[in-house]
Parts: sequence; structure tokens; C-alpha cells
Amino acid sequence: MFVGAVGAQAPGAGAKASHGAQGVKRGAAAKAGTGAFARDGDLHVWFVDVEGGQATLFVSPEGTSLLIDTGWEDHNGRDADRIAAAARAAGLRRIDFVLITHYHEDHVGGVPQLAQRIPVGTYFDHGNLYERVDINQQIFSAYLQELERSHARRVSVKAGDRLPVPGLDVVALSSDGAVINRDLPGGGAINRYCAQEPIPREDRTENGHSLGVMITFAGTRILDLGDLTKDRERNLMCPANRIGGVDIDVVSHHGWEQSSSAALVNAIQARVAIMDNGATKGGSVPVLDVYRKAPGLETLWQLHTSEEGLKAGPKENTAEAFIANPPGVDGNMLELVVHSDGTFAVKNDRTGMVKAYGRK
Repeated sequence: MFVGAVGAQAPGAGAKASHGAQGVKRGAAAKAGTGAFARDGDLHVWFVDVEGGQATLFVSPEGTSLLIDTGWEDHNGRDADRIAAAARAAGLRRIDFVLITHYHEDHVGGVPQLAQRIPVGTYFDHGNLYERVDINQQIFSAYLQELERSHARRVSVKAGDRLPVPGLDVVALSSDGAVINRDLPGGGAINRYCAQEPIPREDRTENGHSLGVMITFAGTRILDLGDLTKDRERNLMCPANRIGGVDIDVVSHHGWEQSSSAALVNAIQARVAIMDNGATKGGSVPVLDVYRKAPGLETLWQLHTSEEGLKAGPKENTAEAFIANPPGVDGNMLELVVHSDGTFAVKNDRTGMVKAYGRK
């Protein structure tokens, strides 16, 4: 399988996927419940509630599917069931690609249970396990065993590679502790926010080895850096911002304060940020503060109300209309559609409320 370097032409753009393509449009429209939200030709993204882990399902207009992370293991298959339900809503019969950002249990732990519910074609990851503590060894071993059992393809990705996901432009910005060594289009400007940030300590966990990507569709840029930590963010953003601006920022590390430096958040000037936090995991007050003050940000969406934020004050969390799961509630998703003209919208599944974003 080809994985090209940054600057190469995106492979397979516009190609027809072989699995679930017709069902995507029907399933997405039915799930949305309104043609004003979802249209033919959309990129559709589900932010599945895996309660402090990550599981984000992308489905291109042609029906190609990319899942970023698989949530936790165990919990009686809770996360695998929720991901499979999102896949069914999209009309999928299999998931074409699964991208594992890193080998912590809340990101890769759900692989064996998910594979029992829906087939997977190819896995992308950052290579070998870096943080070799017992729980990670167990989770990584289960991942490798599932690869062997299912004969799924495995592709270990380096920073700068372009991933062959038909219909989407997916570029790896970080992987296995390294970051891209060249500027993306629109990148390269000196980042004035770097001087305002203290130099972070080196992270020596799997988090700093996250496989982070920029996904572009119809000119709309979606940033997902997994759990990349502030020291690696600095390598990516200082002294120059190598990635440029972003439309939609998937908040790193569930909104924990080890990530999401102001040097990153302020420089990318995202219009929308989506935080896949749990009630008691992520949603740190310092990160909520960074996003509240971020230049250009129109909306912060959260999968859960942060209990840490609640204790700090009523204005720390985003407005309840933009939270999928308030206290005592779980299982609701946030949905994103990106239209072929580059406009996009986010829907709160709990309330059905849709917020649309025009072209900038």
C-alpha cells in the first residue's frame, strides 16, 4: 500500500469506495433528519462518545470510511457497540481504514471488540510501542493479535506521509515522536505566540508519539493530533507555524492540560473546536481557558460537561447547547458535515440543534 510524502498528489481522490457507498448518503441523511444539515456530496464525521477516549468516524461522499481510534477495551463492549452503531448509521458494511494515534488503552483498547462487530481493512499506526509499561504491553499485544487473526493490513506511518484514503487528503503531521520537517501550504509564518509559552518538559509516554493528522476536504482543514503533548506541539509550531490555519480543531488529549498550548491553539485560529472529553477525564480548566480566549474561535463543542470545569465556575464549560452529554447523561454524539462548497455544520445529537458555519 502506498503512503506518499507531503507534496505528492493525493492518491485516489474522488475514487469510488467498494463498501457502503450507496448507504452512506441514505444513512447520513436519515440520521441527520434534515436535508439542511446533510446533503449529497458531504463529508460526514461522527464524534462517538467513548467517555474520555477517542473514536471519530469519517465517511467520504464516495463511502470511504476512516476511524480514528477505537475507545476503551472492556466496559461490556460499550465503545465497540457505539462505534458500530455510528457505522450502521452511515450504511457501512466494513470500516476501510482505522488510524491508531497511539497505544494507550483509551485509543487502541477497543480494537479486538470492534473487529468482532465490523470488519476492518487497513490499520495505520506510528510503529512500535514506545512506553513499555505493563498495561500498554497488554493492549499492544492484543492489537497485534487482532491483526494476525484478521489478516488486516498494517501500515506504520512516518511524519510527512500522505495516507491513501480515497476522497480525503490526509497528511501525517506527527508520528513516533517526530513532526513534519517542511511547511504545509499556508504554513511557515513566525509564530508570535511561542514567546508567551514556557518551554515544556519532554514527554516520555506514548502521548508524545501520537500519529497526528491534517484532514482536508473541499478546502476545509480538520486537525487531529491525538494526544500529542506540548513539547511536540512546540516542535511543530515554533519558531514558525508549519501547518498554518485550521477550520476545525479536534482538541488534543481530550482537553487535558499536558496538551493544547496557547502557541498551538492561538496560532491555528480554528473556527470550531471539538473536545472528546469525558465527565471526569479531560476538560482541564487551563485548556478550557485557552480555548475561551482563542482568537477566531466561534464555538467550542464538548462531548461531556467537565466536572473539573463545573467546580471551577459556571462559565468554564462551553454553553450547554454545545455539549452532547450534560451531567448524568452519556452516549450522545456530535456530528459534523462538511459540504462540497467548503461550508460546514455541527449537530448536537442530544438536542438536534444544528449550528452552520459559512465560508470565511
